[in-house]
Amino acid sequence: MNTPTANNATIATPGKVDYVEPRYYFTFFTMCFAMFMVILDIQVVSASLTQIQAGLSASTDELPWIQTSYLIAKVISVPLSGFLLRAFSTRYTFTFSAAAFTVMSIMCATATTMNEMIFWRALQGFVGGPLVPAVFATAFTIFPRSKQYLIGSIIAIVATLGPTLGPTIGGYLTETFSWQWIFLVNIIPGIFVTITGWRLIDFDKPNLKLLEGFDWPGLFGMALFLGALQYVLQEGPREDWIESGTVTAGMLISGAGACLFFWRAFNAANPIVDLSAFRVRNFWTGATFGFMIGVGLHGLTYLYPIYLATVRDFSPLMIGTTMIVTGLAQLATGPIAGRLVLILDLRLLLGISFATFALGTWQASYITNDWGFYELIIPQILRGSSIMLALAAVNIITLGTLPAERLKNASALYTLMRNLGGAVGLALINTGLNNRLDLHLARLNEQMSWGRYQVEEALTRFTESFAALNSDARLAALKKLAGIVRQEALVMAFADLFLALTACFLIMLVLLLIMRRTERY
Repeated sequence: MNTPTANNATIATPGKVDYVEPRYYFTFFTMCFAMFMVILDIQVVSASLTQIQAGLSASTDELPWIQTSYLIAKVISVPLSGFLLRAFSTRYTFTFSAAAFTVMSIMCATATTMNEMIFWRALQGFVGGPLVPAVFATAFTIFPRSKQYLIGSIIAIVATLGPTLGPTIGGYLTETFSWQWIFLVNIIPGIFVTITGWRLIDFDKPNLKLLEGFDWPGLFGMALFLGALQYVLQEGPREDWIESGTVTAGMLISGAGACLFFWRAFNAANPIVDLSAFRVRNFWTGATFGFMIGVGLHGLTYLYPIYLATVRDFSPLMIGTTMIVTGLAQLATGPIAGRLVLILDLRLLLGISFATFALGTWQASYITNDWGFYELIIPQILRGSSIMLALAAVNIITLGTLPAERLKNASALYTLMRNLGGAVGLALINTGLNNRLDLHLARLNEQMSWGRYQVEEALTRFTESFAALNSDARLAALKKLAGIVRQEALVMAFADLFLALTACFLIMLVLLLIMRRTERY
């Protein structure tokens, strides 16, 4: 293996011979399918929350905890997975996680109360957390440098298709069968993945000596830090942040947990999470790009369905049909991305992808209240293709420059950064949407003063249309006008958020100047 120089980072290769046994390809593709299941399970549930609420007789306040419990547990187990993969090996960790994830999916489908659903969803998120880091670590361990362009593209496709196809698959299963099927659909693939992983994964061995002197304080601090942080990010926008006592308490708990976690990470002989990968320039810059990819991937997967549901009144299936354009663009771009990493400087490819993403969100900033499938085609194509190109490049930049012995832990950190990007992005988007809605609503209300010709004309027209209500016609007209004003304010808030995302992705281009060039394949 070549040694990185000051100006040129070299992509690590696990072996000198480029030949890879065919069964390793099959094993890797199977592991990627497990990764797809875990990522998909976040968005597939979001499309069916209303039906789950009705089926479990849940209150509106309880409903978000179906997602919150899953994400809190997952964000704790992802960084822990680096230690688990090193201590118990990929075979035992991956197989247990896949089997447990399948069992938890069955339990979620059989839940009869909201408390049961929240409990099983939390366990599902925790046991499924190690599956994604295991795929990243495997990809850059068993495949030589000459194969990593192909492997990186496959991972990019899987990582992006899960969030994109989630609303489509969830909407179809819910409307065609019932909400239970969004969980039951995991059973057969889960069994297949578990058996395949147990029989074919054999490229590393357990190192049980790592369990000696296990860093329990570090684990406790990490759980408090990341768990409370995820809660704050999920509930903060709904509870108006520091105006809520529970959110404020979550901030304090997260801060205290962070102090304990980082103290142990820098001082313990065998810390629960090794942060030394952040000393590598390409790792921390690549992880930062991964964070921003999480913002864009999960943020727009959230924004578009919210717009289509609240402004256009689309059904879950119609939303899924509209969103599938992004998935098709990602599939079409996958083979192209695989070739481009061979031709272009990966930093240039990453810059092109972020600029393309910014172009797509800039076009989306011209959104109006009548945008639908056709108006969103170009922004979604730009989004899908750019995310695919970005992940194909950044996966190699971030992990391909590390030696094999550091990949398991680094893969967990990289996955955590992308997950945190999604969580932080959604929190900021929710807060921004509420704040900009209030601002535009206040400004539009100032224009709705009595005596203005346009206002009086609209009220008269609406009143006449509600003539059958007799004395209530005027009140119904006022309500309709207020609804129109609110809808326009909401659309303007969406446009502001698209512009903000455009600025964020353009600013990230500056970070490319810090990255080191990776050796071309």
